[in-house]
Amino acid sequence: MPDRPEVTAVEIARLAGVGRAAVSNWRRRHPDFPRPVGGTDSSPAFALAEVETWLRAQGKIAELPLLERVWRLVETLRDPAGHPAAPLVQAGAVLLLHHREPGRWTALAAQSEARLATGLPRALVDAADTALGPHGAADLHLPGLLGSTQLDLARLLAELSAAAGPPAAFEQLLTRYAEANTRQLSPTPPEAAGLLAAVAGVPATVLDPATGLGALLLALPPTTGRYGQDADPVTAALARLRLALHTPAADPGPLPLDLRAGDALRADAHPGRTFDAVLCQPPYNERDWGHDELQFDHRWPGGLVPPRGESELAWVLHCLAHTRPGGLAALLLPPTVATRRAGRRVRAELLRSGALRAVVALPAGAAPPYGVPLHLWVLRAPRPGDDFRQVLLLDATSAPPSPADTAEGGRDKVRWPDLHRTVLDAWRAFDLAARESLPLPPDRPGEYRTMAAIDLLDDETDLSPTRHVPPAAPLGGAAELSHLSGRLTEMLDALGDPGALLPEPTGSGFGTGSEAGSEAGFGAGSGAGTGVGTGAVVTLGELVRAGVLEVYSSGSGAPGRPVDADPTGTPVLTDQDLAAGTPPGAVLDRSAATADGPPLTRPGDVVVPALGGAGARVVGPAGPPAGAALGRQLHLLRPDPDALDPHFLAGHLRSTAATRRAASHASTTTRLDIRRVELPRLPIAEQRRLGEAFARLAAFDTTLQQAAVLGRVLTQALTDALATGTAAPPHTP
Repeated sequence: MPDRPEVTAVEIARLAGVGRAAVSNWRRRHPDFPRPVGGTDSSPAFALAEVETWLRAQGKIAELPLLERVWRLVETLRDPAGHPAAPLVQAGAVLLLHHREPGRWTALAAQSEARLATGLPRALVDAADTALGPHGAADLHLPGLLGSTQLDLARLLAELSAAAGPPAAFEQLLTRYAEANTRQLSPTPPEAAGLLAAVAGVPATVLDPATGLGALLLALPPTTGRYGQDADPVTAALARLRLALHTPAADPGPLPLDLRAGDALRADAHPGRTFDAVLCQPPYNERDWGHDELQFDHRWPGGLVPPRGESELAWVLHCLAHTRPGGLAALLLPPTVATRRAGRRVRAELLRSGALRAVVALPAGAAPPYGVPLHLWVLRAPRPGDDFRQVLLLDATSAPPSPADTAEGGRDKVRWPDLHRTVLDAWRAFDLAARESLPLPPDRPGEYRTMAAIDLLDDETDLSPTRHVPPAAPLGGAAELSHLSGRLTEMLDALGDPGALLPEPTGSGFGTGSEAGSEAGFGAGSGAGTGVGTGAVVTLGELVRAGVLEVYSSGSGAPGRPVDADPTGTPVLTDQDLAAGTPPGAVLDRSAATADGPPLTRPGDVVVPALGGAGARVVGPAGPPAGAALGRQLHLLRPDPDALDPHFLAGHLRSTAATRRAASHASTTTRLDIRRVELPRLPIAEQRRLGEAFARLAAFDTTLQQAAVLGRVLTQALTDALATGTAAPPHTP
């Protein structure tokens, strides 16, 4: 492995916030671009230090963020023949030391390099054994001696820990790892994990037999005895460190954590043991899950072996076998598990035994794979004498869209507070009735229905809620339709006369030797004497070097959570919010906040998507809010208002010509090389005059989008009302 960090062209593009094609252009056009130091002809590697120096000299980056520097060292320590996440285990152990024994690191850091190289490994072993038990360090496979790159990583981790806190620092590293390995790792989102944990209540002990990075166990309080298993030993080690880091440092060790490595179906780490709750998002569509060697396993009720193609039902039965009588199991499963004919007999057995209590259809985007509307299955292990045989079927996919939503769903559009409320209210009322022999809650069309198990036992035993829940009464009352129509009329009236927005024809364009060119400059103090340039146009990169403009890129973006989780928190602006002109739907996760990321928005800033300038907007009353953190794939431009008008800047970023000339192309996306965007050099008074026109056009576009969304809602409501007979066609003369 290299002694010092190396980066590929793709990683250079990420550092600079551009596409890979831009890096290729730099290599061809700039003879001083760093030479490759490794890799192959098709995928060369460059020395990170040389690349940073060159990018800063060119004005393409200011200073590499701390998290990026840490990640580069993690990448450097990766052994091509080993597990890609092995260096993260070492990083997690260092952060665990900071979390539980910060004073010991302080003492070690003051020693010489040689003493630190031998003393730090001993400190890591002691901290791991104290927190995770006598075999904690052995399970993590920590090195006995650290090299220079590992010591450099430890020092940077100390800075990251001081800035964000050890738990948040580790979360940032795990997020980067998950983003880089999406095919191998698909963590359960915290919102989905929180939903399963809320369904389970507050159990004394809980098991997750497919732990992954521990998201489901992390959603439960540290006082819960948390048990788990994962087939990948390194992933299991990361999960143990993650849970330990999120446990208060004052809690005495060893902590109530028992996460083991191994295939839970073939090599169960907890044979015969039961728990108060079992939560799981198992792997899907496994063909080789152990069907042949597990034919006579005790976990199959009545010897009913799950079919070879029904690995998910094998996980359901595994979880149920580890649930104490009366305890609860909750699993996230693909919707096909409820309908496939091969699994009909197993589904029927779950109904006859009374184990299956609820099937909830979730909206697409709730958990990976994000394009599939997953199901949540809730089971209770039967107790002797329990003859309850009812099933709650809840369809949470049919919530009406908000008029502000312009996207077609997706992980960023799941309204988690509403989803949690819908699922938990229905489940808790149903479960209370089942446990206390109370009347079952009445059915609610369009939302949920309670059915007797015997009514579901037929040739298909289809458990899909969407098949059994009756549709809701359509929006079609006269008052409701009149209200929607009135709102739409107000919006259309607000658009005014589009002809008033038409520009006056001119005889020539900018930068052709006209009067505008003769007065070229960007206002007082930034004319020809500032070194901005002498041509009729100037690039944003030149304006940055002249001090007229500051540019910040969000990279992977600020970590966020639903706005209802912290109404007073810092809003996180996403590219979807920018495109739709809607308020931010998330707030900054305070535990993961750092001081080295992009600044918060303020009035007069311009925010533009990294994948194209069409959504550029000026922060202010009619645009994105001030005081917001940036989500992923966004640029923040902060102009000097005395030299560069923000509405003038945003208008040119939205123009087709400017973005086409500054576009760089990857295999499937087009990115905006923000520093290559060209502006005409105009006096500030002329900029402001044009800026006012650009601002009016932006306001017109936003109102038009909102009117289009509301028009679709009204059209659908009228269609449903006519189709169901709740409204009659209008009389025609």
